[in-house]
Amino acid sequence: IGMTSASILILARRQPLAWAMLQGALAGATVGVPLGIFLIAPLVPALWIKVVFAVLWGSFGLLHLRRIGEIAGHIGMTDFDERWDFRVGLWTGFLSGATVVAVSGVGSDMALYMVLVLVCRADLKIAIPTSVIIMAFSSVLGIATKAAFTGVQPGVFENWLAAAPVVALGAPLGAFVVDLIGRKPTLLVVAALCVGQLVWTLHDERASLGLAGVAAALAATALCLAGFERLRHWGAEIVGERKRRHIHG
Repeated sequence: IGMTSASILILARRQPLAWAMLQGALAGATVGVPLGIFLIAPLVPALWIKVVFAVLWGSFGLLHLRRIGEIAGHIGMTDFDERWDFRVGLWTGFLSGATVVAVSGVGSDMALYMVLVLVCRADLKIAIPTSVIIMAFSSVLGIATKAAFTGVQPGVFENWLAAAPVVALGAPLGAFVVDLIGRKPTLLVVAALCVGQLVWTLHDERASLGLAGVAAALAATALCLAGFERLRHWGAEIVGERKRRHIHG
């Protein structure tokens, strides 16, 4: 409900969005999330779900701590062909929806955000609102699919009722707070929290994971971070090629 209320605020304020990529991501998630819930999520143990969540957001935080100046310094967005944007969004929405969203409940926002920031060099004023909307859609689609076909775990509805008033007001309020204190300080705080929750999760679950499990989680974090860096290099290559074509065109 937090993402949904924030999405309503974003649309009401007519904030700039990467529409072509967002439309592709919405279409991809529409297929990917239900498929992942039916085919992939039942195979993943509860402990792994918790660790996957921690690893994804931990690597997300590490990337921002390392590249904060570059990420916060983007202005506008590289203008690619809209069909290309739609296709990239489609695959991003489908793959993230079928895997991390279906398993952990989150991830499509991070995936689309990373593509926008690392590949398209999008301004955070574009990337963040766009990622919020795809996450709101994926969350609603996921809970609707589970409620209709597989059922939700006991206690989920009660927890949702308890959290709803807080996040319904807190999420839109957070948008105003970010405008006041700036993007870079906000990202630094969020990145530190992401890394902190990874450390806490591995510490809290060390008995269940064992030394091998902790090592595997750290290796997965490094692998995710390497993947983000590869995405960044790929983005630099295609943006550079785009600029060369523009100069010679």
